[in-house]
Amino acid sequence: MPVPALLRSCLALLLILLPATLSAQPSPLVTASAQLAKAEADLRAADKALDGRLDDAARTDLRADVLATRAATVVATQALTDQLELIDARVAGLGATPAAGEAPDIRAERARLARERIALDSAAKRGRLLGVEAQQLADEIAQSQAEQFGQRISAHVPSPLSPAFWSAVIHNLPRDMRRIAAFVDGGVESLRNRSARAPWWPALLGLAAALALLVPGRTAAHGLGRRFLIEGAPGHRVRRSANAIWRVTVGTLTPFLATTALVQGLRWSQLEPRGWTGLFDAVIVAATFGGFTAAVTGAVLMRNQPSWRVLPIADDAARQLRPFSWLLATVAAFTILLDAFNTAVAASAAALSATQALEAIVHLAMIAGALAVVARLRAARADAEDAAPTRAGLGALALVAWVVVAAAAVALLAGYLGFALFLMQLVAWAVVLGSIVFLTMAAVDDVATTVFTRESTVGRLLCRALGVRGALVDQFGVLLSGVLRLVLGIAAVAMLFAPFGAGGGIGTLFGRVGALAQGIQIGGVAISPGTILRGLLVLFVGLALVRAFMRWLEGKYLPATDLDGSGRNSVSLVARYVGIALAVIWALASLGIGVERIALLLSALSVGIGFGLQAITSNFVSGLILLAERPIKIGDLVRIGTDEGDVKRISVRSTEIELPDHSTLIVPNSELITKTVHNKTLASPLGRIQIQFSIPIEADADRALALVDRAFVEHAAVLDAPASAVFIDSIANGRVLFNCFAHVESPRAAYRARSEILTTLLRWFREEGIELGTVPQKLELVPPADTIQPRT
Repeated sequence: MPVPALLRSCLALLLILLPATLSAQPSPLVTASAQLAKAEADLRAADKALDGRLDDAARTDLRADVLATRAATVVATQALTDQLELIDARVAGLGATPAAGEAPDIRAERARLARERIALDSAAKRGRLLGVEAQQLADEIAQSQAEQFGQRISAHVPSPLSPAFWSAVIHNLPRDMRRIAAFVDGGVESLRNRSARAPWWPALLGLAAALALLVPGRTAAHGLGRRFLIEGAPGHRVRRSANAIWRVTVGTLTPFLATTALVQGLRWSQLEPRGWTGLFDAVIVAATFGGFTAAVTGAVLMRNQPSWRVLPIADDAARQLRPFSWLLATVAAFTILLDAFNTAVAASAAALSATQALEAIVHLAMIAGALAVVARLRAARADAEDAAPTRAGLGALALVAWVVVAAAAVALLAGYLGFALFLMQLVAWAVVLGSIVFLTMAAVDDVATTVFTRESTVGRLLCRALGVRGALVDQFGVLLSGVLRLVLGIAAVAMLFAPFGAGGGIGTLFGRVGALAQGIQIGGVAISPGTILRGLLVLFVGLALVRAFMRWLEGKYLPATDLDGSGRNSVSLVARYVGIALAVIWALASLGIGVERIALLLSALSVGIGFGLQAITSNFVSGLILLAERPIKIGDLVRIGTDEGDVKRISVRSTEIELPDHSTLIVPNSELITKTVHNKTLASPLGRIQIQFSIPIEADADRALALVDRAFVEHAAVLDAPASAVFIDSIANGRVLFNCFAHVESPRAAYRARSEILTTLLRWFREEGIELGTVPQKLELVPPADTIQPRT
């Protein structure tokens, strides 16, 4: 067959098959309807599962599945909405139905579009309804989690100091011992029956792998990572933070892989006793979390390698706190194993209460001991003569920890064992979480500010290849570090209550506690002790965030910009006041006072502010103008009236000027805006020297000009550019007047340089015999008119 005929045949076959292929593709309505049907079935299954008894893990997984179903429903509904908009556009393209009728094909198309629109609209409404149901089901699960968590921590039993508590434990002890014996005997019997026919080599191989990972594997991994970091990591900071992250990774993975290999070897050998699956899984979890806890706290303290330490603490503090990190890891692993064992043997309520009391006491003693060591270290540092001032934030954190410990002790003695254990585990988890977040933030900051800097390889590539300014590269690195650290901080806050089964319901729990005092309603705003405390807490948190942001802005970002000191001060002041204003608005919003009410209040007070606080308002506005227009900057040499000095600080109300006698002149900002200010360094930082003198007309003027030029050239403070100049200003009364100019690097250097040049000129002119002086004054005595004798 010729080639053209073959092409025509293929084209004809394609035209025949193409409509069939297109018709075989499912329409968006069919696809979305199938997705909605599956979502509806999943929601019904989740709702049915919620009727049964679920533990915390199953409830959390169920809520995650419901949220995933809701997300799929939202996607399908959006697809239907998009198709509905296309149908509406096509209907609009057909136009309105004419009164005289229209062609049959257009009428049929309009009818088909109407049917499709009805079907799409019905499916979209169904999708939105399923989305609402999914959200309600997720909220119900979260509410049940919060209620279960609240019941667990609010459960009350007799005090451990009372006889009723121990009598219940002793009463249930025989039954608990029989349960433990039955559990152990059942496991031993199952192991005895399986060991005869089970292959032992997987268990032995798992044991060998576990030992190899824990001892030589861990040491080799640490050495390999340190060697790689020393040879290949860019910069000391990146090596230090990367070494800490590597230690945490190795310290977490090695116990996890070792216990997994050991347990899996036993399972492959069929040596796992019947009913011990949960306990074996708990062994893996306990070893992993214990290893993670020991590794992350050890990486923060770095007791044996102070040069690799990220946290700036003293060596003695690291040595004394390191045993508590091992104790924390041991207690965490022991708690996980003990809870799993109680679940496996179905311990009685009295035994569970005794276990909670024991765990709370151990946590309480451990945390109180660590706080006592920290207090002793701080006291020793405060007593040292050469000690630097300690941070107030650490003292406030230690005070909060002591308050939590005291509250846990009171709750323990009162019989609220769940609440006491929750507080202590929350403190322990906060230490672990804070340690890993601190290390991760340090690593992110080190990498971002090392990679994105003008001296790095990436920075040089961006500057040379793309023409990016070096300051922009530095700013991007600082901004990237700040954004990533903010994300890590938000994630840490979200994870703080996650291990305790509180989920998103912790706010509801504390909301119920705050609702105990209902208070009163004033103008639609609830005024109660709970709301006041909440507002103060929000204000404190807001101001703390502003302070942290200002510390980052002034210490990290602004030094990476091209702004001078005055520009940095302007940005810092504006950012501080904006942050404080936002914190106040946030606190008022937490009290139920919206922005519209704040605006109404400000408008009502505007008249009083305009008259009563006119001077303060004028100075405030003038300060904003100074910060924006910058007619004077920090470091400028200014003269205001008869006072001259250096600008040291510009705030929104006043400006501080340091006078030559080291006193401070505080000038309201309105004075700097409305009155004349002589800024000697605004346009140029150069200073000018002016020397004026006269010599007799009989003296050698050329020689005098040469001596002045020589004095300017030989003086070190005089600049070559702009060039100095010596002029004969005039000749009067038998003397030649000179006017001479030179420039120095700063107006502050002009006075000293002028004095030294004058001293030199006096000596040289004296050696040359040239008389220096000013225009001589001529005194003429005129007698009275009556004493003048007429000439003859």
